[in-house]
Amino acid sequence: MAQIDITSLILLLFAALGILSNNSSITIAVVVLLLLRVTQLHQAFPFIEKYGLTVGIIVLTIGIMAPLASGKITIETLSHTLFHWQSLLAIVIGLLVAFLGGRGAQLMTSQPTVVTGLLIGTILGVAFLRGVPVGPLIAAGILSLFLGKS
Repeated sequence: MAQIDITSLILLLFAALGILSNNSSITIAVVVLLLLRVTQLHQAFPFIEKYGLTVGIIVLTIGIMAPLASGKITIETLSHTLFHWQSLLAIVIGLLVAFLGGRGAQLMTSQPTVVTGLLIGTILGVAFLRGVPVGPLIAAGILSLFLGKS
C-alpha cells in the first residue's frame, strides 16, 4: 500500500479552505506549493524559504507605491494629506507596524518554533476572516512584545 503524504494532505486542506472562503491568494499559494511537490521541484523550497518573504515584501511594496509611480497620487495630494489628522494617524500606525514587522522578522529567525503557530493563525485568518497573508510578521512582532524578545 502507498504511503500517505501528510504534508500534501494538509496543503490540500488549506487549498479547500481557500476555495470555500473564496480567498484566491491562499488557494493560489497552496496550489503552487502543491505543484512544486508533485513535480518533484523540491530544490525550489530552500530558495522560497530563504527569499520568499523578501520577494513578497518587494512585490507588496511595488503594489503600494504604484499609484505614486503612475501619477495617480501627486505631490500636491501628498502635501495636502500630510496635514489631515487621518493621514498623520496613518503615518504613526505605519511606523508601529513597520516596527512590529522588524521585531517579528527577528523573532521568526531566532525562534523558528513559533513560525508554525503563526502560519496556522495566518492561514485561518486569511481563509475565514478575509485577511491577507502579511500577518505572520506583524503577529510575530506582537508575540515578541509578549515574550519580551527584541
